[in-house]
Amino acid sequence: MSFAEFRKSGHWPTLLAAFVYFDISFCIWYLLGPLGNFIADDLQLTATQKGLLIATPLLGGSIFRIVLGALADHLGPRRTGLVGIVITFVPLVLGWQFADTLPRMLLVALLLGVPGASFAVALPLASRWYPPQYQGLVMGIAGAGNSGTVLASIFMPRLAAAWGWHAAMGLAMLPMAAAGLLFFACAKDSPSQPPPKSLRDYLRVLREVDTLWFCVFYAITFGGFVGLASFLGVFFHDQYGVDKVVAGDLTALCVFAGSFMRPVGGMLADRHGGIRMLSILYGSVGLLLLAIATLPPVWLATPLFALALALLGAGNGSVFQLVPLRFQREIGVVTGLVGAAGGLGGFFLPSWLGLVRELTGTYAGGFVVLAVLCFWGMSLMIAVAGGWRLTWAASASFAGVTEKSLA
Repeated sequence: MSFAEFRKSGHWPTLLAAFVYFDISFCIWYLLGPLGNFIADDLQLTATQKGLLIATPLLGGSIFRIVLGALADHLGPRRTGLVGIVITFVPLVLGWQFADTLPRMLLVALLLGVPGASFAVALPLASRWYPPQYQGLVMGIAGAGNSGTVLASIFMPRLAAAWGWHAAMGLAMLPMAAAGLLFFACAKDSPSQPPPKSLRDYLRVLREVDTLWFCVFYAITFGGFVGLASFLGVFFHDQYGVDKVVAGDLTALCVFAGSFMRPVGGMLADRHGGIRMLSILYGSVGLLLLAIATLPPVWLATPLFALALALLGAGNGSVFQLVPLRFQREIGVVTGLVGAAGGLGGFFLPSWLGLVRELTGTYAGGFVVLAVLCFWGMSLMIAVAGGWRLTWAASASFAGVTEKSLA
């Protein structure tokens, strides 16, 4: 593949717009994590309240993922993206000017789920412009927007330390406005739009037991990744007493590893099989979380978290290597449902860690339970794998599925 061929095969301005829109939106979706320590000190939040506040944007992203996905089907990704960009300014203005109590901040946090649902727009917007042989590259470029978590971890604590967290939320409107202008100028809907999905389409795949399995697997991998990424700044500050800005830098290091490994995980699953990769990844993350549960010194905890997030990021790619093998005809609908389950998993993780810290005085028990959850995911993957190998590769409904692709 040459760059010239790739550039001519689709619409690169739309691909650029999709990446920037996703990147800045993901940054804003995640910003309560890096700002959590500042907000908690100002509003005098308990550990449980901190966990709930940080988790609420993840719940909002799970809800609005389905809403924006349905709108993208009916209005087109470009119009839906513009609607999402306009709505994103609402929680930023509220956080800047009005959010001075926990109930008001929870409303802001829920509305931050709108930019968190941006991948329901960015990925189909870019994907529909390119032929099948470039889908992996296109989805990798557009999906690299989850690196916005790194930007938030680096810049938001510094802005809050200099001007306060209210001002930091207001300043976030500047990159969002720039991304919106770029999106308006460059994004264009593909002429080959699929027909809108109906409620019946969603209900049909919900009756499939494999849909449930994929929702569970993605709730562990993506939920684990985004939930830990959101909570790490609070954890480093509370557990080790590190400066709030330094806590953001340590979080950025860990989150970068997870963002980088998502496409790598998909590539490894292509080569070695998604079932094998997920089984290994779940077990490995479980062992790392058990080590983290001992609450080692920060110089050891940081690389342990980085490795755990890297493996969870690879797990995200591995899950979506398997989804198209099972649901070739229903990939759009299933992706929406599985993506929503991932956000829901992310909501429970910070809430759980905050609650355990308040009840027991330590995070150790919370990480032990998360480790057990990963081991359960590994055993569940092994349990369902036998049936998948027998039915998927043998059935004419799954043309192209081979033993090697499943492994």
